[in-house]
Amino acid sequence: MHYTTLSLLFLLMLYSSSANSQDRPRESGVIIGVLPTGTHNAITDVPGVKVGHTTRIRGKSVRTGVTAILPYDGNIFQQKVPAAIYLGNGFGKLAGYSQVEELGNLETPIVLTNTLSVPTAVEALIDYTLDLPGNENVRSVNGVVGETNDGYLNDIRGRHVRKKDVLGAIANAESGPVTEGNVGAGTGTICFGFKGGIGTSSRKLPESLGGYTVGVLVQTNFGGVLTINGKPVGQELGQYYFKRQIEGSADGSCMMVLATDAPLDARNLKRVAKRAMLGLARTGGIASNGSGDYVIAFSTAESLRIPYSPEKRTLTQEVLHNDVVSPIFLATIEATEEAIINSLFAARTLTGSGHTVEALPVERVLQMMDR
Repeated sequence: MHYTTLSLLFLLMLYSSSANSQDRPRESGVIIGVLPTGTHNAITDVPGVKVGHTTRIRGKSVRTGVTAILPYDGNIFQQKVPAAIYLGNGFGKLAGYSQVEELGNLETPIVLTNTLSVPTAVEALIDYTLDLPGNENVRSVNGVVGETNDGYLNDIRGRHVRKKDVLGAIANAESGPVTEGNVGAGTGTICFGFKGGIGTSSRKLPESLGGYTVGVLVQTNFGGVLTINGKPVGQELGQYYFKRQIEGSADGSCMMVLATDAPLDARNLKRVAKRAMLGLARTGGIASNGSGDYVIAFSTAESLRIPYSPEKRTLTQEVLHNDVVSPIFLATIEATEEAIINSLFAARTLTGSGHTVEALPVERVLQMMDR
């Protein structure tokens, strides 16, 4: 049978559309954890949080992008949110860390991109913040930008991310479902030797435990021995760290962004952020020597916002007691684990810069899970 060029294009579009509609693990019967998810099983289930992407795919070598996470709609600089950053392994270029560590708050959107585009993203965040109404006299901006290195599939030295790409991701940020896989900052990433990307998940605590929501978004670009819901998937597929000498590398990075509406101050947010590393470990990640594994955690609770120009000398806040934070720890571990696995299920085989990285063979994995 002969097809016209138009017919072939139609078939290609149809295949592409079908590929993008693949079920997430949970929809395929892989239920991770015991807590229920939020409506979209995404970081955007935390009220007010928005996510936006800019994806850069051009020619044979540009495979990169930007992902922006906004804590809420409004001027974050004028009404900062409590935040903390935890370093699982510090082989990375996370901009803005020291001020968050010192003051315990976040004053810009969080941007994720590739390693060599961090300076560009910081400049874009400065432009974005200075241009907001009410910030005409601002002279210092602490832009928070995380990264992973996508240089295997992407011409990273070309530094193809522009300020307009960062500003576009912020402008495009939306609530609701979040696109996962080969998108935004996850466009050129690799995870456990398979195509990685952006993944997200959430947990909703029952009212008896506060009714709070915890959401996690990840940019996966790391290695180890892939484990899904306790199953040694990487071992069965014959693809894991040290296999070729065990073959390959576990180096890379994983950026984890955690949002919650629970009223947590910076101290307890750091305690929560530490638990995200347990979620990474449950997937088989090992936080190798060359991996930058960071967790950025923030609370959207309006009662905890910190004004840039306080009217009083004192700040009164109501925060959760230590004794009631454990359910949030569990929610964080489960949401991080599922977000990482979601990134793998959503990612597609990608060729760039003369290399091809295969997607996780989802059907084989599901068969393993059935066994």
